Amino acid sequence: MATKDGEKAEVLNAFFASVFNSQTSYAQDIQPPELEDRDREQNKPPTVQEEAVDNLLCHLDTHKSMGPDGIHPRVLRELAEELAKPLSIIYQQSWLTGEVPDDWRLANVTPIYKKSQKEDPGNYRPVNY
Repeated sequence: MATKDGEKAEVLNAFFASVFNSQTSYAQDIQPPELEDRDREQNKPPTVQEEAVDNLLCHLDTHKSMGPDGIHPRVLRELAEELAKPLSIIYQQSWLTGEVPDDWRLANVTPIYKKSQKEDPGNYRPVNY
């Protein structure tokens, strides 16, 4: 039984990591409909359109909190026009290479108790905030 906060965090991290694997991720050929384009119909790799990225940035909820990068959604929304091109290039390169920057794999996860015995890590659900 873990008694210290650090030990508890390690137990929950190990459990949460064990339930996620390559089988639970999305297939590589699936993308959000707003980013699809005509290349898809011609069996070419999908293109991440700058306009689509700009549109998504412009519709960020400014009442949400910052992610692990420390950038507030309001900043991203206000700089959407300037950020759309470099972000679309980064997303496109990530899509083509199948690689995701390490920073994008970070998250602030809080275990939320669901039911039954509090000692069982399976009775918590991970929530990204």
